[in-house]
Amino acid sequence: MKSICLPSGQLIPRLGMGTAGLGEAIAQQENEIAALRRGIDLGMTLIDTAEIYGDGAAERLVGEAIANCRASVFLVSKVAPRNAAGQGAIAACENSLRRLQTDYLDLYLLHWRGNVPLSESLAALEKLKESGKIRDYGVGNFDVADMEEACALAGDKAIATNQIPYNLQHRNCEWKLLSWCRQRGIPIMAHSPLLQGELLKHPKLHSIAQQRGVSVAQVAIAWLLQQEVIVFPKASSIAHVEQNRAALDLKLTTEELNALDVAFPPPSAPIALLDNW
Repeated sequence: MKSICLPSGQLIPRLGMGTAGLGEAIAQQENEIAALRRGIDLGMTLIDTAEIYGDGAAERLVGEAIANCRASVFLVSKVAPRNAAGQGAIAACENSLRRLQTDYLDLYLLHWRGNVPLSESLAALEKLKESGKIRDYGVGNFDVADMEEACALAGDKAIATNQIPYNLQHRNCEWKLLSWCRQRGIPIMAHSPLLQGELLKHPKLHSIAQQRGVSVAQVAIAWLLQQEVIVFPKASSIAHVEQNRAALDLKLTTEELNALDVAFPPPSAPIALLDNW
């Protein structure tokens, strides 16, 4: 599995698995656990989850799936803004650790910015890192001004990543945020790579997929991977996990990339990260 280096020097897999919506239907849990384990076997050892997913159900499912292979997994979870104040963030992390049946996270993120002063949240994350409960911390859904503030508060190398909405339909980050982060060595994690399935309906993606003999999802994921970002599509079945893994080996041609730029134009004027999201 190809990896990207975080500012701390820790390596994070380029392609992983998301868990939003997992663990909520008892009848599906066995299949979802099998899918996560299959992904790990295929090298997709990055697993992204959050305390708000199913009010902890996704974390509990992940904990069961990785019980016998925790050391092989790059585990990411996120604290909700409502819990991100001081001791609240520390308690939220400890609750996530219990649900995940582990004593540390490889990466812990502030899910998005809320009303808690950012200085409080970052100070709590730093305490968690110093205590060994997390190895790195980062943020989610931060635009340039938020990133500038976070880096000024925490230091140049402290913010490990920014997890943002990024897919062919939603390219807002390309106006400024993507280059801002790259210049500072802060990798981007792209959530919602298939836009909750909406992208799978687009005729241009269908055309490329048919010509290449691959799935539509593989084309959309391969495009993101070629933007040098971290991608973690939802892992709900073994078949989907295997298809997602195959996207890592799909190299889109210059002609295909140009055609996708026509079908999904990049921003031509300043646009906020979450506009039209």
